[in-house]
Amino acid sequence: MSKTGHLFVSADPEKCVGCRICEYICSFEHNGVFNPLRSRIRVVRIYPTINLAITCRLCEDAPCVKACPRDALTQSEENGAIIVDEDKCNGCGWCIEACDFGALTLDPDKKIVMVCDLCSHREDKKPQCVEWCPEEALSLTNRVILAQKARIDAVEKLFKAMLPE
Repeated sequence: MSKTGHLFVSADPEKCVGCRICEYICSFEHNGVFNPLRSRIRVVRIYPTINLAITCRLCEDAPCVKACPRDALTQSEENGAIIVDEDKCNGCGWCIEACDFGALTLDPDKKIVMVCDLCSHREDKKPQCVEWCPEEALSLTNRVILAQKARIDAVEKLFKAMLPE
């Protein structure tokens, strides 16, 4: 893995309107149904006007992979995506508990863990949630880009606070 880490889907809460199209397209892409409960991305309302889509951050030394007692999870060396071996997963939920971001969920029908795979099964390798987001609130990023954006945002807020009204 590079120094910057693998690319993952990130949401900009200033752009996300909570439409949940990302959830619907994800469930359709992976399961052929429009059902947010079968999605690997979740839209969470933080405040009445702030929404945030949550998905796997492709952590280095992923805690979810380490937590699995059945070795049902592995991490792709190519793109960092978490791979679920459905034959080994028994839905115990240890990986779900280990995730600091709340990015793993349990398939309500199969009782097997679901996690973003960046749509790596697609020939074009493009995450469909990013492609279909009408507000362009979702993007592929990495931890270094996110840290730089956070620093820039903090400096902009500081300057705005210092300006006379």
